[in-house]
Amino acid sequence: MKHAHSFYIDGKWVEPSVSKTLEVIDPSTEEPMGTIALGSAADTEKAVAAARRAFASFSETSKEERIELLRRIVTILKRRNDELGDIISREMGAPLAMARAEQAGIGALHFQQTIKAFETFASDYMQGTTCITREPVGVVAMITPWNWPINQIACKVAPALATGCTMVLKPSEIAPFNAVIFTEIMDEAGVPKGVFNLVHGDGPTVGTALASHPDVDMVSFTGSTRAGIAVAQAAAPTVKRVHQELGGKSPNIILRSADFSGAVAAGVRRCFGNSGQTCTAPTRMLVPAERMEEASSIAAREAAALVVGPPSDPCTDLGPVASGAQFDKIQALIERGIAEGAELIAGGPGRPSHLNSGYYVRPTVFARVTNQMTIAREEIFGPVLSIIGYDSEDEAIAIANDTPYGLAAYIQGDPEEARALAGRLRAGSVRLNNSAWDSAAPFGGYKQSGNGREYGKFGLQEFTEIKGIAGFANE
Repeated sequence: MKHAHSFYIDGKWVEPSVSKTLEVIDPSTEEPMGTIALGSAADTEKAVAAARRAFASFSETSKEERIELLRRIVTILKRRNDELGDIISREMGAPLAMARAEQAGIGALHFQQTIKAFETFASDYMQGTTCITREPVGVVAMITPWNWPINQIACKVAPALATGCTMVLKPSEIAPFNAVIFTEIMDEAGVPKGVFNLVHGDGPTVGTALASHPDVDMVSFTGSTRAGIAVAQAAAPTVKRVHQELGGKSPNIILRSADFSGAVAAGVRRCFGNSGQTCTAPTRMLVPAERMEEASSIAAREAAALVVGPPSDPCTDLGPVASGAQFDKIQALIERGIAEGAELIAGGPGRPSHLNSGYYVRPTVFARVTNQMTIAREEIFGPVLSIIGYDSEDEAIAIANDTPYGLAAYIQGDPEEARALAGRLRAGSVRLNNSAWDSAAPFGGYKQSGNGREYGKFGLQEFTEIKGIAGFANE
């Protein structure tokens, strides 16, 4: 890749301060697919300085200018969509068709939704004689993950640009090449120099340098709760805004009133999508205790029907997980589930028998899980589903909320009944009856799933400061 060994700072591709590279591994083969430059504190310093210089002028650009910039980005994103999808598929293992349609395609969707929200976004209004105004927060450090890479880049960059912020992006070093293409798109679209900057690197080096930098006004981080805690600790001495979207252990409550067979089958598929590497995946399926056997049979059948294989194969439902470390973690947790007495009804340890290499995980379902078991407590981030029984709706709600996380929750059943229960779930988003994703709905979590919200007008609000100007109007 042309710019893999460069960083994008102050409107141009530049050489790293230190010559250090990292192999990027194709998870379907376990072989290197290329190398990426790794940045240092010196590279981070240059990028932040460029963003700080650019902020004074970019924050004063008009709403119309920024909307036109966002529209240019959308046009180029669509033109390079398949190229983005192809590289994401190789980097993190998503099936090719899914990588193009969803992983890459979601980038343009976020920009379009941001444009729509920004067109009617009220930057200021009068409250009596006081003017309440929203202003750009400043220089934003963006630290993004590997599981939905373009999604998380786009849903941060789009609202930051719209509100007049400048930024430095550190994408995941596990799946970094899509960010290089994204940066080429930003450059082609004519983003003013210094407004958008890219520095590759690892968390302890570049991530910490960004989070702790006194000239960074906000850190927007998506990743694990463990890493989020480290980011918050690094940011604390400078009292900057810390916006985080972290882990999840989402419950999926299947009510007695649900179309049981359809709800269980849909829950399995949603849990295993993207090989289980989605923070909102409904990994705890709660079913009436008296229907545990029925739910187990349906879930096992659905898991067995999923095709695990190379991302390039059009028949593949699940590709590999993204890395060797992730594979090892998932295998250890599957073994832990067995050791703690959960009933293994599909999948299990090891690769599927027809695959000899690659980080492939067997779609795994455990039945008769209790909410105290490790597999019900920890975010596994792989294709592993736990089925938990409940006796009453009150018990189902108690189990659902009995987690340190609160990112998402799901309810299947009678619509009126589901709506009544939704308010009792301690989660940032609740989906009823397998509803579709909504790019305008707020996205973020309660408890250790983070703070702040992304998407649409909610993302725009996160990247602004609120100012009150008293005496603005005459009495």
